[in-house]
Amino acid sequence: MRDGDSSAREDYERDGYLVAEYRLPAETLEEIKAAHGRLVARFPEFHDYCPALLHYDLGFLNFARDPAILDLVEEMIGPDIILWNMSFFAKPAKTGRRTPWHQDGEYWAMRPLATCTVWIAIDDATPENGCLRFIPGSHRERQLLAHRTNASKDLTLNQELTPDAYDEAQAVDVVLRAGQMSLHDVYLVHGSEPNRSERPRRGMTLRYMPATSLFDRKIEREKHRALGRSGPIETSIFLMRGVDRHGNNDFRIKPGIFAPECRPEPS
Repeated sequence: MRDGDSSAREDYERDGYLVAEYRLPAETLEEIKAAHGRLVARFPEFHDYCPALLHYDLGFLNFARDPAILDLVEEMIGPDIILWNMSFFAKPAKTGRRTPWHQDGEYWAMRPLATCTVWIAIDDATPENGCLRFIPGSHRERQLLAHRTNASKDLTLNQELTPDAYDEAQAVDVVLRAGQMSLHDVYLVHGSEPNRSERPRRGMTLRYMPATSLFDRKIEREKHRALGRSGPIETSIFLMRGVDRHGNNDFRIKPGIFAPECRPEPS
């Protein structure tokens, strides 16, 4: 989304998102597809959405260590980087669910609230199969808008913005080829339509926060109860670059349901 001679950082700060020039190699894409296939074979309930990949398979961590991706994230949030979540939004052909309009920060536990999400297209993502939709500039006020709970099974998430909180007419489709990726801000309003096409639309997200923020375990527990989550109560976080500037982040690996080959070594 580059305008003239503007930098990637300037575009990101203006629009709240950026489509990166970097694209994953074909072999890395195949590795991700294979890892996702193994995950779904063990946990069929994640055939369309897994909110916490690293709780079930630490092998996904290798994809988040890509130096080119970390370089992109560093340009947006600085040199001290914590990975605190990876998830998989897979919209199967014909049955992929809608993701409601929301802001990511409504769900998250770091304070100050800050995250750069890298969304990687594992398949081509188009309007026909439910690509991401962003509302450019909706992050600029740096505040969370009014959300409400919607427990419909037709949605991937249960928190959605109230209709008066956004203008869908301003939305843009983020069309990506397989291997391409977008980056977006924690406050950006976004969502996606269901997939009624003949083609799947898989996307993997990597959530990076600046190490000046604290991943607050108390807030994490409160969010877990308030949002009615059934997944892991405690999240493992990983220092990817630099140092923990906040100084109080807990990097101990939390209990997970790991495959034998992906279990952490005893400390």
